[in-house]
Amino acid sequence: MKSVFWPKRLFVLTMFSIAMGLLETAIVIYLREHYYPEGFAFPLSLVTRTVAITEFFREGATLIMLVTIGYLSGRNLIERFAYFIYAFAIWDIFYYVFLYVIIGWPSSLFTWDVLFLLPSMWTGPVIAPVLTSLNMILLAFGIIFFCGKSKNSKLSRIEWWLLVIGSLIVIAGFMQEFIAFMLQYFSFVDLITNLFSHDVLILSMKFVPKNFPWITYGVGQILILLTTVYYIFRNFKQ
Repeated sequence: MKSVFWPKRLFVLTMFSIAMGLLETAIVIYLREHYYPEGFAFPLSLVTRTVAITEFFREGATLIMLVTIGYLSGRNLIERFAYFIYAFAIWDIFYYVFLYVIIGWPSSLFTWDVLFLLPSMWTGPVIAPVLTSLNMILLAFGIIFFCGKSKNSKLSRIEWWLLVIGSLIVIAGFMQEFIAFMLQYFSFVDLITNLFSHDVLILSMKFVPKNFPWITYGVGQILILLTTVYYIFRNFKQ
């Protein structure tokens, strides 16, 4: 596959990811029509155990689909990684675009939202996942462009480690407030072993996020951004 083909591949992947974003939007609108007829807000409305488990598996299935399309799009590990994070980012951004176009939500980029449920609830203002997605797109473009030029344009071991550490810090920022809230009532082991229990579910619905850990989140994002910039600069020099 010559480098001339990667823009076409990226275009197809973009269309797929936008369509996935619309599908995600449709599901969330259905849920909000049922559970939040007056508009989405914290604390969350109580859902049944069946719905909670279904949402966990739905998000797991979404990740599997994004990983799969990334795998099919790339020629090797680094390209597959790049196409995966690109698809994830486009999906996430257009999920919010379609929510705003269809129901006028969020009213602001600083509106709080439930971002993800795996391995626990992620919360934060909408601008946080959007900035994360833009960071992912920049990294994906760099990898895809340079890998199209040369098969030797791989991430170094230290670059991989910095990206992993930065990503884990960002994820910790998204989950930090919720986990701190839950640990006031359950031990960490109890949370893991009783993830779908009635008591855990009831308490989860009472959580109201107040203070997003911008420092934790920012450290992770800056680490990812600096690693991305270094990777691009290093390959331009070569």
